[in-house]
Amino acid sequence: MQQALESSRTVAERSAQLPQPCGEAARSWASPHPVDLSVVLGPMRRGSGDPTWARTPDGALWRGVRTPEGPASLRLLTRPQDALVDARAWGPGAGWALDSVPGLLGVDDDPAGFEPRHPLLVEAYRRWPGWRAPRSRRVMEALVPAILEQKVTSTEARWAWRDLVRWYGEPAPGPAPEGLRVPPGPEQWLRVPSWDWHRAGVDGKRSRAVLSACAVAHKLEATTQDLPRRVGGEMSVAERALRSVVGIGVWTAAETLQRSHGDADSPSVGDLHVPGLVGHALVGQKVDDAGMLELLEPYAGHRQRAVRLIELAAGAGLVRVPRRAPRFAPRDFRRL
Repeated sequence: MQQALESSRTVAERSAQLPQPCGEAARSWASPHPVDLSVVLGPMRRGSGDPTWARTPDGALWRGVRTPEGPASLRLLTRPQDALVDARAWGPGAGWALDSVPGLLGVDDDPAGFEPRHPLLVEAYRRWPGWRAPRSRRVMEALVPAILEQKVTSTEARWAWRDLVRWYGEPAPGPAPEGLRVPPGPEQWLRVPSWDWHRAGVDGKRSRAVLSACAVAHKLEATTQDLPRRVGGEMSVAERALRSVVGIGVWTAAETLQRSHGDADSPSVGDLHVPGLVGHALVGQKVDDAGMLELLEPYAGHRQRAVRLIELAAGAGLVRVPRRAPRFAPRDFRRL
């Protein structure tokens, strides 16, 4: 067993060290709305130890991205004085990464029709007028960490994502900050052996869901050509494709669509904390999923926009949710 473990780790480390082309590409983009990189892209980050994300002292945000054209490092820096976003990228996928910047920063998201009614939402909308739903157009990049977060604590899921990306991702190309990595693609995820899922603390149900999604990754990625649209309350094409995969339900699909498709109307039904947060913010008491959806009904078409503004308000101390139970302790599946 130990010999097999070391063998798989050696193969992963060797593949991760293969040199990548590092030609630099650059683009300046004039955003039509205010841009706060941390506010817009914050949901993309999976904890403080996320190897695909870095901030540098000059204020730049770096991401390791696996594009359809190959790995890339993407560096973003806002210049408020002239409303420009300075974008630079390296690696085989540099051109694709630069082309994705406007969508990544929310240019495809239209807040027209969103009319905050509750005083908290009015204040949040005033404080964060530039929030837009980010659209990465990378389904697996959003889906795998969402699967890892199923029915476990955030801490457990972030440990798993961190370890697996370090083991099976690859160094981000170009002059990226030390430790920045590009996440694995479907081919790499399919090569992760069962013992490394176990070592990362991922149980069989979640690892099987990742592998099932990888088997149809090309079909899932193809849905990013269109924005998510619902007709008469029916699922969008993208949501239907995601939920056809064994192990992906309404919560995982919503968490993915919010990031990959810029879906501003898919609240995370089934989340342990979100309904309570929405309830305390809007009516001063905890509600369940049905209660949350009822409270968000006036914002149909923009329900996730309302939730995100509430989350930002909570982060700024404008919403307080009383703790009535001890926190769940992280479980160490490696000891099972």
